[in-house]
Amino acid sequence: MWPISVPRRFRHLLVGSRKFAIFEACVIGLVSGLAAVMLKQGIGWLGGWRLQLSSIFPAWMALPVIGLVGGWIAGWLIERLAPEAAGSGIPQVKAVLGGVAIPLNLRVAIVKMVSVIIALGSGLNLGRQGPTVQVGAALAAQLSQWIPTSPEYRRQLIAAGAAAGLAAGFNAPIAGVLFVVEEFLQDFSGLTLGTAILASFIGAVVSRLLGGQGLSLNLTEIKSLASFSLQDVPFFLILGLMAGLLGALFSHGIFVSLAFNRRVLRLSLPWKVGLAGLISGLVLVLLPPIFRDNAGLQQLLSIEQASWQILLLAFVTKSILTLIAYGSGAPGGLFAPSLILGAALGHLIGVFAGQMETMIGLPLGVPAGVSTPATYALAGMGAFFSAVTRGPITAIVIVFEITTDFNLVLPLMIGSVIAYLISDRAGTGSIYGRLLAMNGIHLEKHHAANGGPWAELTAADLMQRRVETLASRMTLSEAVQAFSRSHHRGFPVVDEGKLVGIITQSDLSDLSRRPTTDEVTLADIMTPQPVTVSPATPLTHVLYVLNRFKLSRLPVTEGHKLVGIITRADIIRAEADQVSGETGRFGPQSDPSYGVYQTRSPATGKGRLLVPLSNPQTAPMLLQLAGAIARYYDYEIECLNVISIPRGSPPSETPVRTTHSRRLLRHAEHLVRDWQIPIHTQIRVAHDPAQAMLETIKERHIDLMLMGWEGRTTTPGRVFGNIVDTIIRQAPCEVVLIKLQDATQFKRWLVPIAGGPNSLEALRLLPAFLKLSSAPDIQICQVFTSEPDFSETSALRQIVYDLRNQLNCSVMARLVYNRSVPDAVIQLAWRERCDVIMLGATREGLLQQAIKGNIPEAIAHNSNRTVILVRGAITAENNPNG
Repeated sequence: MWPISVPRRFRHLLVGSRKFAIFEACVIGLVSGLAAVMLKQGIGWLGGWRLQLSSIFPAWMALPVIGLVGGWIAGWLIERLAPEAAGSGIPQVKAVLGGVAIPLNLRVAIVKMVSVIIALGSGLNLGRQGPTVQVGAALAAQLSQWIPTSPEYRRQLIAAGAAAGLAAGFNAPIAGVLFVVEEFLQDFSGLTLGTAILASFIGAVVSRLLGGQGLSLNLTEIKSLASFSLQDVPFFLILGLMAGLLGALFSHGIFVSLAFNRRVLRLSLPWKVGLAGLISGLVLVLLPPIFRDNAGLQQLLSIEQASWQILLLAFVTKSILTLIAYGSGAPGGLFAPSLILGAALGHLIGVFAGQMETMIGLPLGVPAGVSTPATYALAGMGAFFSAVTRGPITAIVIVFEITTDFNLVLPLMIGSVIAYLISDRAGTGSIYGRLLAMNGIHLEKHHAANGGPWAELTAADLMQRRVETLASRMTLSEAVQAFSRSHHRGFPVVDEGKLVGIITQSDLSDLSRRPTTDEVTLADIMTPQPVTVSPATPLTHVLYVLNRFKLSRLPVTEGHKLVGIITRADIIRAEADQVSGETGRFGPQSDPSYGVYQTRSPATGKGRLLVPLSNPQTAPMLLQLAGAIARYYDYEIECLNVISIPRGSPPSETPVRTTHSRRLLRHAEHLVRDWQIPIHTQIRVAHDPAQAMLETIKERHIDLMLMGWEGRTTTPGRVFGNIVDTIIRQAPCEVVLIKLQDATQFKRWLVPIAGGPNSLEALRLLPAFLKLSSAPDIQICQVFTSEPDFSETSALRQIVYDLRNQLNCSVMARLVYNRSVPDAVIQLAWRERCDVIMLGATREGLLQQAIKGNIPEAIAHNSNRTVILVRGAITAENNPNG
């Protein structure tokens, strides 16, 4: 079916929408529950018809013939219509979730259901619960094709369908979720668990309401008979040991049977399954009549008194018949046979325990506090299931949810864990993974082959962090001018720091969408609630969204706050960097820093300002400057303290003392909160403080970084010092370096300009800093080597004119003649008694100045004034967001 076309204004509902995820989970749970009920009712009806025919006609004729015909039909359906429906189906689901291209759709679900009903109803000794996992997953996969979604979210939907199928098969919703996490995903993310839990709950409810119990057990009688005594712990240990050994042997037998059918028994699938049905019918003829009715046999083995001969006969024959049926490729699972075999083994151990207690004179029966055979049988179900599937947690929860008896928890835990440990020593790894490997599918190699160097990339790795935005109240004519001045073809629309829409050139050119009034604003023509992704969104989902909705730009948001934007050019650049190994960092790589302490305030600001703190003497002054910027731009403040450790010690494993660091950050919190500014704090352990700062900038979406600086360096080959040089070169956000002097008044400011755009970097922040003084005085100076003509001073005159109109303070222009720019600035600052020298440059400007003598460093080193150096943000001019 062709994917559903979604209007632009509703696309955001299909991308990461929790409400839509809840709806999909409910649908998946409902259809999975109905499918499980249909399987149970169909198998029950066909099985009853088989028993009825065996009572009308001679059993030696009816049972084998029905087994042969039913097996042949089931095999024919699978071979002709859906070869993927063979076996239990769980290995196929595991492969699909691992990224292997195996068909999983409505066709597979229908063929699976029909063939399982025919095969199991004809007498093949397999279970229906395993196939319900594949049926639920296939129905979920079909839903993801009807309503297309990203590969990652499709994977989560399929996992939810598998969980709902198992939950409906056993009426055990918790076990359904745990099995998917334990066997398939190893993923505890909120969306995965939330979708799987809801789908499992709905599936179990539907199955219980319409289909009754998952297994044919008398739960009232189980609760009256099940009991546990601590003196029986040794026997439960024996039960776990035997279940582990026999479960490992049974698992090995499965592979032997499959190999025999492939290499020796060279028949088509219909004849293999038919032959298995014929053998099953012949064996059942020779067994007591109770063996022909699976429901009655489950009841007998679980809670009724049976002789050890019957129990041993049941264990041996059921093992052989299951191996024959599964090895033939018949549709059916191992869950129910494992539970039946475990019940027989547990019952046997229970009979043995009772005889031993009688021999040594212990009281018998429940009144004396001794565990009953029913307790051993139920504990054996979990233990054998755990040994076969290598899923001890699922085994414990399945039996507990079936019985809802807390007396069984400890016996189940003892038997299941011991059985798992023993069987895992015999053959490591999941049985379903080994079945895939037998078919030539190795998930580990598949992940390695298909991951690629960019498999771990997320939106945070791809996005441009500095984004040009427009306001929704901007008029149409102003928007047209903004587009004409920019090379971008679209802009995010932001109000008060929150993304409210997106506007493109096509929106402006679409005359049909323009209102007739002259006062047209962007709010009237923009696309509200655009499709967005979060910084943690994987590359696969980003690519899906761009291609699914034919987008050229994709906003990245944290909550409603815009933190970046992704274009197709960004993805090409990131993948090229990964392939070439150019990650923007040189030399040996340090281990990632490790956070050992953090506090958080409400994220109510329009941006975030990072302040690294290490010196208690300079921290109050740095925070005063940071507070001025935060108040002016409505930013939050992020305080960071880095504890450095030797490179030979991993940051995540090295014990450190944080007493002084926490005291410093608590003092910062008190200062900033008095100013009513949101503040976050954290302590990181790192080999390289600069790298810890860069990681914080990336993870916390920092817009501006303000850090102290001594004003000099003793490191050869470094301009400003190891840490500062690294920050200037690599930090994508705006950087403010401050060399503080004691008792700075922040009253008289000197701002040198070069006459070009770099001067604007410092002038942009100047109004925020001027709030630190009640009557500031500003000197704007420009240095010339000779007397300039009138045109050369036009930039200076324009800046002074603009500042006078913007600021309510004294602004003076100064022309200085000197062959040395540092000397001219230092002498002017001394002569005018300036408190602060403020310089601005882009990253490229700083590096060029460093080559030509490092003007900023020279001024800071030789001046006894406070020096503020502003480095502009690293823009993505070569990667436009349009």
